[in-house]
Amino acid sequence: MKKIDLGNHREVAQPDCIKALIVEFITTFFFVFAGVGSAMATDSLIGNTLVGLLAVAVAHAFVVAVMISAGHISGGHLNPAVTIGLLFGGHISVFRAFLYWIDQLLASSAACFLLSYLTGGMKHDHIKKRLQGAIINDENLFN
Repeated sequence: MKKIDLGNHREVAQPDCIKALIVEFITTFFFVFAGVGSAMATDSLIGNTLVGLLAVAVAHAFVVAVMISAGHISGGHLNPAVTIGLLFGGHISVFRAFLYWIDQLLASSAACFLLSYLTGGMKHDHIKKRLQGAIINDENLFN
């Protein structure tokens, strides 16, 4: 098993780290923007749940395919769980993992804020009604 490298603050100034953080931000931003955006769009445009799930999956697949081409720069983590796995595997330092986590959280937050702005804070009251209807229907099954 590889040892976990702590790293140091000088990693931030290295050109490969800066480039990796920029690519990680962009790819994580688009992953969240496309995934959540497609889920929001299919929920309001498509009545069939299965077709909506397929559309969301295809949107994620296209974004991941694009990110694979940029993954050689940043590693294409996209997810703090992947970053922690690579950290424990000894592939990145602890300091760089913290930089990636901050980057991923900022990118996903920025994507959600942009989606909220673009949709006008779209509310999903119809989802609540569906869930309430499902709960009521399940209770009626057992009576």
